[in-house]
Amino acid sequence: MKPEMAMVETGVTAAQDEPAAPLVKTYWQNVRDRVMRDRLTMTVGVILLLIVVVTLLAPWLAPHDPYEGSVGNRLKPIGTPGHLLGTDETGRDMLSRIIYGGRLSLLCGLTPVVFATLIGGFIGLLAGTAGGIINTILMRLMDVLYAFPSVLLAVAICGVLGAGVVNTILSLTIVFIPPVVRITESLTTQVRNLDFVEAARAAGASHIEVIKFQIIANILGPVFVYATSLVSISIILSSGLSFLGLGVVPPAAEWGLMLNAMRQALWVDPIIAAVPGAAILITSMCFNLLSDGLRSAMDTRLKA
Repeated sequence: MKPEMAMVETGVTAAQDEPAAPLVKTYWQNVRDRVMRDRLTMTVGVILLLIVVVTLLAPWLAPHDPYEGSVGNRLKPIGTPGHLLGTDETGRDMLSRIIYGGRLSLLCGLTPVVFATLIGGFIGLLAGTAGGIINTILMRLMDVLYAFPSVLLAVAICGVLGAGVVNTILSLTIVFIPPVVRITESLTTQVRNLDFVEAARAAGASHIEVIKFQIIANILGPVFVYATSLVSISIILSSGLSFLGLGVVPPAAEWGLMLNAMRQALWVDPIIAAVPGAAILITSMCFNLLSDGLRSAMDTRLKA
């Protein structure tokens, strides 16, 4: 064999034997991998998904009409044939009402957070990027609302507007806007002065492009995690408003309203009366744990 041919074959073989360069994962791919490895976060995510699916399929999964009662069947204990979770004070099936009640509870818990994140995120982004007098005016207005405890502010707004699903969503949206504005403005102020933002400006990027591709892209994750943590508070507050008679009006199936209606049953069967409270507790805890898991997964200080 010629020396030249031997050198070529040796080079090809050596190139084939060299290990391939490892692929570099993006930030969001690392976040996904961390979430997938976190058993607790995946577990609560599956539980929340099941809760959402069950409430959406309520007409097909609920064993009884949630509004049809019978005086002869009132306050049946848990495990009664045909009524797995017993019946309420008017003989309505508790399991059916829990399934249907999840619709309004999740609606009143998720919708205000979505609206508050969109509105508060825009205001905070505007305040953080504009700075100066605009920042001062907007943040002082938010401080006025932020000075009131969230529960008292929600009660006051619902007390003025009246009970109802729309007023509940509106009051909770107003309650959650100030904290979202604060977190968004703080993150925007930190990011806008970083080197890569200055480099984008120096490269000729427009103000809109800097906001869209540099600022929003870097604050979106933390804002989303913070919004997720607000969902559990929103569910508890909306249920509390219904419990006080300022939220969802009877005879609608809603967990807070059911908890209020079952107060008198505490002396007869406290376990049945605690069923709506257990639904509120489990759902709010799952959202809290999901938020904690997402926060840990997005922490760049942790190794992938």
